[in-house]
Amino acid sequence: MTEQKYKMLIVDDDRFLTDMYSHKFEKSGFNVVVADNSEKALSVLKEDPKPDLLLLDVILPGMTGIELLKKIREEKLVTDAIVIMLSNQGSKEDINEVKDLDIDCYIIKATTIPSEVVEKVQKVIDTHKK
Repeated sequence: MTEQKYKMLIVDDDRFLTDMYSHKFEKSGFNVVVADNSEKALSVLKEDPKPDLLLLDVILPGMTGIELLKKIREEKLVTDAIVIMLSNQGSKEDINEVKDLDIDCYIIKATTIPSEVVEKVQKVIDTHKK
């Protein structure tokens, strides 16, 4: 459980998954905002307060999660948020492409149950606190 209430933006077009992850993270003390596409995510990021964490899917309608992250970096919309990619894209090429964008963690959905995703996110947060 987090001591501080972190604000998290989850960007994924799968409503079932966003509902499930929102519920899991809220139960663990997070304040969760959801966007089902990159355009909505950009709108959220242009508002205040900024999220502490971004949980981004790679495959999104329109602009991909990778393109979204590049745009976030270029426009300096969120400069100090923890960025975690959560995707079914698990090839070495996919992972290397986003690691070049200075992400904090890459989680493959198909091999990670929701409670493990919450645990991994918490570990990344704990690492950043040190």
